[in-house]
Amino acid sequence: MDLFLTGAVDFCKNTANIWQIVGYVLLVFKVVIPILLIVFGMLDLGKAVIASKSDEVKKAATSLAFRAVGGVAIFLIPTIISLIMGFISDFQTSGAKDDFEVCRKCITRPNTECKNAAEAWK
Repeated sequence: MDLFLTGAVDFCKNTANIWQIVGYVLLVFKVVIPILLIVFGMLDLGKAVIASKSDEVKKAATSLAFRAVGGVAIFLIPTIISLIMGFISDFQTSGAKDDFEVCRKCITRPNTECKNAAEAWK
């Protein structure tokens, strides 16, 4: 039973590289997708303005607004994930909490804090 619990507690430390990749993917999504949504919305709006049709301009402006809201929502996803993980960590025991911090840091801050947290846990 102790072997099983030890493996469960060391899960985040042992899989830190995977969580770090997930963190980098979230970081790319956080930056690239909102920029793409806004650029495509601006292109659609520019086309509509050049066409000089008020109906198309209105549709393009509405589309740009929805894309901007979507971009902001995607930008906030890592913050929401960090908040949820912070709430979860409050319910952990001390050993599991330290290991969970490795997962949280690797997902929310994949640069140096992930490796530092994993090495500190060893």
